[in-house]
Amino acid sequence: MKSSDVAARLGVELPIIQGPFGGGLSTVQLAATVSNAGGLGSFGAHILSPEAIATTTRALREQTSKPFALNLWISNQDPGGLDFDAATFQAALAPLVPYFLEHDLPLPTLPASSAVGFKYEVQIEALLEARPPVFSFVFGIPEPKILEACRARRIVTIGAATSIAEAQALESAGVDLIVATGSEAGGHRPSFLDRPEEVLMGTFGLVQLISARVRTPVIAAGGVVDGRGVQAARALGAQAVQVGTAFLACEESGASTEHRKMLHSPRSERTTLTRSFSGRLARGLENRWAREWQGRTTAPYPLQGYLAAQLRKGLAERQGPVTELGALWGSQVAPNLRHHRAIDVMNSLIEGLD
Repeated sequence: MKSSDVAARLGVELPIIQGPFGGGLSTVQLAATVSNAGGLGSFGAHILSPEAIATTTRALREQTSKPFALNLWISNQDPGGLDFDAATFQAALAPLVPYFLEHDLPLPTLPASSAVGFKYEVQIEALLEARPPVFSFVFGIPEPKILEACRARRIVTIGAATSIAEAQALESAGVDLIVATGSEAGGHRPSFLDRPEEVLMGTFGLVQLISARVRTPVIAAGGVVDGRGVQAARALGAQAVQVGTAFLACEESGASTEHRKMLHSPRSERTTLTRSFSGRLARGLENRWAREWQGRTTAPYPLQGYLAAQLRKGLAERQGPVTELGALWGSQVAPNLRHHRAIDVMNSLIEGLD
């Protein structure tokens, strides 16, 4: 299948997909801008309530008549991430206590599990009701009945793989398109069959291996920030690209001004893979938090993420140093970022399609 065929399958002009961002970093403006420019804009919806999913879908349709994607996380917990008692909670909180005390912030109290994680089962019901043109997902594969419901509603499905085995599992399930996510990529490693630390192949090695072993079209993600990356991905077997950090660094994204400035600064030359921000392995710019958690055991997802978020929330309310104690997602190729507007990123990527 050629890249033009993938674009046709998605209903877009160009085989360029904006990576979805979770944690409030996605915006309707960014997704709509990419879609209106001929690509596929995406919105990370994994923290949204069913009502917010419906509202976001309506807002996207108001700003673009072109296709767009909503993204969900299939797996909502790692072992022990939601099933914890008071003693387990206090043990998970203990390593964070010095940070709360340093900034004179109150310590979190034991929450209900419903306040910690998200409920995929109700989210997917809302997504199917909203009927976005494309449903992309990470951390697993939806149940067969969900994929069948998507086909019945003509919703294109895109799954993420970090290994050959995951790509083959996605193909066997009947997923329409597969994102081969290399270890260069910023944000979470969406592994679901193996520990992510064991599947850290780079994008261009992974694309070659997966594209030679599945018939499902492959989308390259990780390390693509301009036209050169697009050309390389296509030469190695990808029929489309998914671009995250280059769009995250744009003014239309939900990233803070400080985060975007750091992505465009020499600070972006140092990234690290860590579980410390959420309990799941993810790549971000090195900062104080990542350095001080290096080699330490974290609580499982989403408990670790909940505790870290409580700290960031308290710091933000007191205008404290959130950037040094918060997640600054970014790709290993962030030092090559040049553009601050989404349309300029799109134009630079289009150069690789010539």
